[in-house]
Amino acid sequence: MAKQSPAKAKKLRAEAMRAAAQRRAEKATSNSSLTSSMANPDPYSEVESQWIELGLGAPACRALIDDGLFALSDLRKVSLDAIKELHGIGPNAIRILVSEMKKADLSFRN
Repeated sequence: MAKQSPAKAKKLRAEAMRAAAQRRAEKATSNSSLTSSMANPDPYSEVESQWIELGLGAPACRALIDDGLFALSDLRKVSLDAIKELHGIGPNAIRILVSEMKKADLSFRN
């Protein structure tokens, strides 16, 4: 078998490098499409932004969202006692909610 010329070896090496780069690119796009198509692991992340902006903790946010309360104006539908009974709502969350309701000139249901 004859020895390869330096030009032929360089050409084969370049082709191998391009093929490897293409495989890496395909793998990266398949991984990114897989992760972007996966369901959001935190279903609350899209709807809890308003509650977090008010300064509520995660348990309080989840309790309000689970009860169907997505905005401060939704709190007009329920009484303060009903909010206090929710699991995850503590004294600090009640303080925050009451003060924000007063700032927005809203009131809880009687």
